[in-house]
Amino acid sequence: MKILAIHGSPRTIRSSTRKLATFVLEGAAEAGAETEMIDLCDFRVTPCTACEGCSFNGICVYEDDVPVIVARMKEADGIVFASPVYIDNISGQMKLFFDRLADAIHYQVLAGKYGCSVATTHTSGGDEVVAYLNHVQNYLGVISVGGLSVAAGGNAGTVDAAEASARALGRNLAGAITNGFSDPKQEEEIAGNRDFFRALVEENRDFRPEDYQRWVQMGWIG
Repeated sequence: MKILAIHGSPRTIRSSTRKLATFVLEGAAEAGAETEMIDLCDFRVTPCTACEGCSFNGICVYEDDVPVIVARMKEADGIVFASPVYIDNISGQMKLFFDRLADAIHYQVLAGKYGCSVATTHTSGGDEVVAYLNHVQNYLGVISVGGLSVAAGGNAGTVDAAEASARALGRNLAGAITNGFSDPKQEEEIAGNRDFFRALVEENRDFRPEDYQRWVQMGWIG
């Protein structure tokens, strides 16, 4: 069992968000998971230009590190998204990365995985950012087991005080991977997304026959 955290703060190892995500991973490790943290700022992520080139063969026209990150996400059983709150939203680094996941979303390459999300903020917006991060997980076909936000107010000790809750979130994620987890509301949303993406998969089946056959085998295309 492997759990991968994607951390979107430009502060990298000095980030309070990274500390919170580390607590989640430590809780998952206590439950037997192998864990890994990716700091997005250590990778080259080129902004998406909506050229739609990836629709034809699954390959972006830009050569950077996004395929490496997506490959690690595919290898993982669980995904943790972690971002600070910047002006009531995720960090720019996280948004650039999410925009590059369009093909992974359209073809549901992470379907069947579980996840969770964490965020830190000074005062406000934390719960909303966690909700958005989990929403993106649903777009990817990932079912979230929950999330945690911390309003630090400039006090680093506030994040430390949330360690027990973050570790519990990590254990819950590992437990979902081991034992399964169902959330009808999320599952309905994910199914609705697939209904929408199906037309694209069918349209490009001659260009991407293996991806098309995967959808057929999963029962998403009749």
